[in-house]
Amino acid sequence: MKNMSGTDLFLSSSSEERMKVRSRSRVPVLAIGLAKSRLSLVIPGEYNKTPLYDEHVRLGAKIVPFAGWLMPVQYTSIVAEHQAVRNSVGIFDISHMGQFIVDGLGAREWLNTMLTNNTDKLDVGTGQYTFLLNERGGIIDDLIVYRIGDQNFLLVVNAARAEEDFAWLQKHLPAVAAAVSAANTVQIDNRSTEFGGVAIQFGPDIDLPSRNSIADFPFEGTAVSVARTGYTGEDGIEVFFGAPDAVKFWNAALEKGKAFGIKPCGLGARDTLRLEMCYPLNGSDLSPERNPIEAALGFFVDLTKPNFIGRDALLKAKEIGPREKLVSFRMKEKGPPPRPHYAVFQNGERIGEVTSGTLSPSLNWGVGMAYVSTTHAKVGAEIGIEIRGQKFPAIIEKKPLYKKSTS
Repeated sequence: MKNMSGTDLFLSSSSEERMKVRSRSRVPVLAIGLAKSRLSLVIPGEYNKTPLYDEHVRLGAKIVPFAGWLMPVQYTSIVAEHQAVRNSVGIFDISHMGQFIVDGLGAREWLNTMLTNNTDKLDVGTGQYTFLLNERGGIIDDLIVYRIGDQNFLLVVNAARAEEDFAWLQKHLPAVAAAVSAANTVQIDNRSTEFGGVAIQFGPDIDLPSRNSIADFPFEGTAVSVARTGYTGEDGIEVFFGAPDAVKFWNAALEKGKAFGIKPCGLGARDTLRLEMCYPLNGSDLSPERNPIEAALGFFVDLTKPNFIGRDALLKAKEIGPREKLVSFRMKEKGPPPRPHYAVFQNGERIGEVTSGTLSPSLNWGVGMAYVSTTHAKVGAEIGIEIRGQKFPAIIEKKPLYKKSTS
């Protein structure tokens, strides 16, 4: 595949036009006037629809309910879409994700009391993975926070948790705002209904902006916010835009991506791709009953911060050690793939439960993640996964399960 820039797929590439957009504001499009019309992408009814729903139907996608939304699970096949991302280019609709804007003089300080990672370490135009916890240290949600201005932040949250996240954050606004003084006010706006988004994930030979960055770029007379983040293990970008521009952007990306073998991809491939990399799925691998120490994600928790919700519980958990840990495993024999809630055994003793499982298209083995007792959570340990009453051998392996070839 020939070398290209990640933004070449869809953006007008005139350097003069690009500079005009960048110099206009340091705050990405999500934080400025595109959404003042309060246009909503939520369709009344039992399930919500993204602004790209009709495009998915037109392309023949199989539509399934997911987190309250009607989303494409696949267009052709999960395997074909999975391989497109690993070897060329795939594009996903992520318009169902939630977007919150937090701003005000006390925004940064307040977010540091709400999230586990350290927002003080964010320069303007960068982002980080982090957690929103309850008082017990349990994971309400995992999310990305971007610093889009000196005291302006974008939070991209999971669709299934968006309403709960927003309510939790709002609940904790007044007390914290008062604590840091009346002058340091904080405002949070739920902008989820105003925007669409896509993830464009690339295989090899792609030039991209710096990792975890976010910036504005021009697109056909408007601007889109482009972040170098993803959920597949391949480099790529996530692009956010006003809902009215969603179809135009989607079709432009598909048209300009033809030369690079771009394929529209559904939730099925997104799940197999993230699971090969051992990226957790909220609601399966993460929950309010699990903390980041158990999930082996302590790297994204800054316990040196003096105060954030759940900190005391995490300090205790780290001191005494978790009872269970989230591990990754690979099946040792060909057979039915592991699935969530399957029991995990070792030497006849039940030691845990599978949280995510699938047949890996890249590895051609059954793979998964499971919470198992800490004493058994050792890389190289042999375990058994109970599938339909029969135990199938597996081995605990180091994360990630899929490793890109360097040849």
